[in-house]
Amino acid sequence: MDIELPAAITVRELADLMRRSPIELIKELMNAGVMANINQQIDYDTAAIVAEEMGFHVVEPTVEEPVVEEQAEAAPVATRPRREYSAEEVKFLRTRPPVVTILGHVDHGKTSLLDVIRRSSVQASEVGGITQHIGAYQVDVKGQRITFLDTPGHEAFAAMRARGASVTDIAVLVVAADDGVQPQTREAIAHARAAQVPIVVAINKMDLAAANPDHVKQQLSDLGLVPEDWGGETICVPVSARTKAGIDVLLDTLLIVAEMADLKANPRATAEGVVVEGRLDRARGAIATLLLQEGTLEVGDTIVVGTTYGRIRAMFDYTGAPLAKAGPSTPAVVMGLREVPAAGDTFTEVANERRAREIVAERIEEQQAKSAGATSALTLDEIFAQAQAGKVQSLNLILKADVQGSLEPIRQSLEQIEVKDLSVTFVHEGVGNVAESDVQLAVAANAVIIGFSVGVDASAERLAAAEGVDIRLYDIIYRVIEDVEKALTGMLEPEYAEVLQGRAVVRQVYRISRVGIIAGSQVTEGRASRSAIARIMRNGELIHRGRVSSLKRFTEDVREVAAGLECGIGVDGLNDLQEDDVIEFYTREIVG
Repeated sequence: MDIELPAAITVRELADLMRRSPIELIKELMNAGVMANINQQIDYDTAAIVAEEMGFHVVEPTVEEPVVEEQAEAAPVATRPRREYSAEEVKFLRTRPPVVTILGHVDHGKTSLLDVIRRSSVQASEVGGITQHIGAYQVDVKGQRITFLDTPGHEAFAAMRARGASVTDIAVLVVAADDGVQPQTREAIAHARAAQVPIVVAINKMDLAAANPDHVKQQLSDLGLVPEDWGGETICVPVSARTKAGIDVLLDTLLIVAEMADLKANPRATAEGVVVEGRLDRARGAIATLLLQEGTLEVGDTIVVGTTYGRIRAMFDYTGAPLAKAGPSTPAVVMGLREVPAAGDTFTEVANERRAREIVAERIEEQQAKSAGATSALTLDEIFAQAQAGKVQSLNLILKADVQGSLEPIRQSLEQIEVKDLSVTFVHEGVGNVAESDVQLAVAANAVIIGFSVGVDASAERLAAAEGVDIRLYDIIYRVIEDVEKALTGMLEPEYAEVLQGRAVVRQVYRISRVGIIAGSQVTEGRASRSAIARIMRNGELIHRGRVSSLKRFTEDVREVAAGLECGIGVDGLNDLQEDDVIEFYTREIVG
């Protein structure tokens, strides 16, 4: 068949011209040694060679076309470290569907986009059905499958990674064209980067009059995600979940990114994978959504999941239809486990229930031993010793500050610190209190959290204590820089941590002459202590810190007040207080 080519043409245009799949064309380009993505331009000679290889006869153009300068070759897709296969296993490898997670800021259309993609509505799902909240779905695109993980957001994504689960192959970052990059967008980018997966940006809500995709692209470029049409490597696809415009292009793009990543698995191997989510059904017992990563799982198989096990009595696909077996990248809802597993738990097929019981007993024993020992999480005190032992090459930091203006000078100062090839790397930065999602990211990325003039959410504090995450709080910039420098050189002095003792809510404010402000309060958590340091929080922000100067129950001075009781509290230097302010009581203790 004859075909006429211009002097330059994009991969997509050439595929359309030849009426072939863009994936076929990209494969042929890769065979010719050219790494190109769907939107990249290729020159006449390259297009002609590939077209002839695909059975076309190239006709010389009748009109001379202006020569367009060839763009640089696209870098190979950066993916998370791959599993190593033996020479015997390699011959059994087969291409598997990509596993895609959709991330982004709240209200930017993640759920709507996923609804359109799988051509159904989550909100309309039948209550009580086996597929309710299964958390994973598959769609067919031109004869190929894509598996989507329906997570509530990047918190769940991070929680799974924190448990050692490397599940996702591609992250789709949804950004609203009218709203641009928001704080949760930045967090989602940090999580995707920590997972070492390629990011495809879906610029959603393009149907709105206020849509400004160029502004979004500029914001993404400032974060290191330079769009392809701006000379970078990040694929940006304009879409509208409402009108369904651009959805087909997005799906084609995901298949191409997956093709370049060359995703394979061994369906003959021992079945193993990850728990997407688990729940307890009153009628059916423990139900778990599993994502197969290797091997093939069948009804009747026995599996070990975290610290529980069971023989699979029934298995269903994402539509609720019975499933006899499931292969790599396939989500399967299973029944038969003795207990509900946690999201991120890994599972493995074993020979029988006796072997399963032995493995579970060993794992429980290991967990008990580990909990009795020291935490393995990275701390500022240990960075020097770990670097000397060759375990780390950089200090990963998550930086939270009270205002945007504080982030830049702290970051610039810390980035300049380098001691014997040991440098500082920023995993994420943002404005506001240290939140639970920050701690989850710190666990996943083995990072230390530094807070500047901010507090720590109660849930974040509890998770950090459980996971051994190091949170450092500062009010003076030079002390941040000084501590990091000392940590990198092994000269950091013992850390004094502020340990939360209790919280109280201000119910009434009294101003007493020669005494000052007294907070008529109710202790809501823990205990109020006369020997503590007090932090005054208003709408989640720190407004004052000082020592507790007085603590009274009615007219009597007391040392402590337990939760549920009312008291009068005085704090040194306090001159601004309102009803509903929260008083947090801390003591300083040496860590380690």
